[in-house]
Formats: sequence, C-alpha cells, structure tokens
Amino acid sequence: MDAGTQERPRRVALLIAVALFVVVADVISKAIVVATMADHPPIRLLGGALTITLTRNGGAAFSIGTSMTIVFTAIALGVVIYILRTARNLRSIGWAIALGLLLGGATGNLLDRIFRAPGLFQGHVVDWIQLPDWPVFNLADSAIVCAGVLVVLLALRGIRMDGTKPARESA
Repeated sequence: MDAGTQERPRRVALLIAVALFVVVADVISKAIVVATMADHPPIRLLGGALTITLTRNGGAAFSIGTSMTIVFTAIALGVVIYILRTARNLRSIGWAIALGLLLGGATGNLLDRIFRAPGLFQGHVVDWIQLPDWPVFNLADSAIVCAGVLVVLLALRGIRMDGTKPARESA
C-alpha cells in the first residue's frame, strides 16, 4: 500500500469529523435559540456588534428566493452527494477541512429544510446571528463561508484535492 492510499482514509476521516462538528454545533445552537428566543426580543451583545435574534429563512442567502425552498433543498442535497463522491480522491488536509466545513454547513441547513415548518422538504432555516449591516445567519452559514475562503486560498496556492500542485512550466 503506497503512502497516498494510506493518507486517503485519514483525510476522509478529517472531512467527516469537521462536518460532524459543524452539524452538531449548528443543530445544538439552533435548538437553544428556538427554545429560548421564540418570544424574546433580540439580545444585543458587545455594544451592538453582535445581536442574537431568531429569524426563519425560507430562501437562500440574504432571503433570496423565499418561494423556492424545494429548489434549495435539492441543491443542498446535490452538494452533499458531490462532496461524498469527491472524498474518494482526497489527500490534502486543507481540502479535507474545506470540504468538511462545506459538507457540515450544507447538511446543517439541509436538516432545517427537510424537518422544520412549514413542511417536509420545505422547511425554513433558523438564523440567529446578526452583525451590524449584515443579514442574520447561523453557524452552518458561517462554515460555508469559511469553506469558500479556504477553497479560494487553496486554489490561489495551486493545491489540488489530491494534495499535488501543478508542475511549473519552464520558460
């Protein structure tokens, strides 16, 4: 067994561990917020730099497409399936973390879309973190954004999912 074959299970395990951490943190935080903030006014923290408020979002980011919840559910399901299939070629720690963050974030919001009101596969995502001049979001959304930033950094450094960099062309 070569080193690359041995690395793959560890990278996939890292991806799954990061995704599970994100999903658990997202589910627990949403459960706490739903249980405690349902009839509570927003809570301002850090001099208003952070506000905890309960909102439900039937659309995508920034409440775009609120009437298309089923479409966003299908897209999230596609992302989850794609990441799980892509994991077979994973040998990069950075990509394992990025894809784990993306998988966890997509799964956290997908669980809301599947199981929350108003109905099966049409649920509204629970958002609860608000920064000044920014829409309300949740931990799953944060993980997705962090994954995006990490993907850009990995791409800029030329690191592929298999851990290699493209060969430099000689002039």
